[in-house]
Amino acid sequence: MISAGLTGFFTSLSLILAIGAQNSMLLRQGLAGHHVFWACVFCSVSDSILIVLGVAGFNLAIEQYPLLPIILTIGGIVFLITYGSRRLWTAYKGHYNAELSGQPKSFIALFASLFIVTWLNPHVYLDTLILLGSISVQYDNMSEKIIFGASAVSASFIFFFCLGYGARILAPYFQSVNFWKVLDIVIAFIMYLIAIGLIKSL
Repeated sequence: MISAGLTGFFTSLSLILAIGAQNSMLLRQGLAGHHVFWACVFCSVSDSILIVLGVAGFNLAIEQYPLLPIILTIGGIVFLITYGSRRLWTAYKGHYNAELSGQPKSFIALFASLFIVTWLNPHVYLDTLILLGSISVQYDNMSEKIIFGASAVSASFIFFFCLGYGARILAPYFQSVNFWKVLDIVIAFIMYLIAIGLIKSL
């Protein structure tokens, strides 16, 4: 039981620890300091739903759609390259008026953006449905499977809330265009590195 819990927690944490499209958006929101709680809730709940679906129905999904992993991998590559390129373009143009002025996104605009980088990002499905789902298959005992899933979910909540509220510590450093440019350039190259990893896995 303990082994299943630790495996679920640290596997989930390791998958979401790297800066992805969703994480970078939550980081930006935390730096801005607007709607942080609800942004953390949205990311955590969304991730939890996908984790539960992966743990509960991984085998069935693969049996029904054997090409699903390949489709998600290709989709993830396209999404990551596109998102990374957008971050590079923003860094090049230097359009950070909203960030520097503290101008908040509307509640609807924020959640529309989070919905796109979460539910329309194939890479998120690879991490939750495919990777976590495949690891959970080793647990035949239902109690262990539940503990694995619950631990993975708890890791998601802890990480997203720490990221959202921990970003405020960095906020004083992001009062210049150069800091925002560096952040976007770093995020872009991380997106490209993840995409290269997915290309190699095909």
